[in-house]
Amino acid sequence: MNIILLGPPGAGKGTQARRLVDERGMIQLSTGDMLRAARKSGTEMGKVVAEVMDRGDLVTDEIVIGLIEERLTGDQGAGFIFDGFPRTLAQADALGELLERLGQKLGCVIEMQVDDDALVARIVARSTCAQCGESYNDISKPIPADGKCAVCGGTEFIRRADDNEESLKQRLMEYYKKTSPLIGYYYCKGTLRRVDGLADIDTVAAAIGEVLDRDCG
Repeated sequence: MNIILLGPPGAGKGTQARRLVDERGMIQLSTGDMLRAARKSGTEMGKVVAEVMDRGDLVTDEIVIGLIEERLTGDQGAGFIFDGFPRTLAQADALGELLERLGQKLGCVIEMQVDDDALVARIVARSTCAQCGESYNDISKPIPADGKCAVCGGTEFIRRADDNEESLKQRLMEYYKKTSPLIGYYYCKGTLRRVDGLADIDTVAAAIGEVLDRDCG
């Protein structure tokens, strides 16, 4: 089962992907993680990635597709979760062609629907444990009263510099310009499903699980 989690920055795609990894044995394909791993790998593809990144250039779609192909031909797990890819219609076409060539298919695309104003309010309130990366939110999941991370006991918490209203609106604009057309693209292919991305984490996870069990086999 291969799926895409689709939604604007801060919709909770990464959080839900990690739950699917833990609970269903799926494999999360984060383009950022793959690029960092490739850069350190010393492989031919890794050398290409390192050269591009060292020049400060953007990694091309062809390179990303090559990294994805390497991953898809390895351990399959219970399926793949595409996180951060595709972002454009051209990338969606390339991914579809790759899956077809490998004899695989895309089970479904799950759009995590959000209200922009509520999303901005939620993201501005979020923080992360500096030691283990556990996520917290002043509104929905505050830091424990004793000031210690519930996972590792760390006492230092950080907020992303771009988690402010102005930066978020710019990121949302980029999403609507480049990525939101994928909603119509996958709707026309019959693979789009929707869940409420602003519900609490457990409710969103349950909704995604229901979609997977009902529609994505």
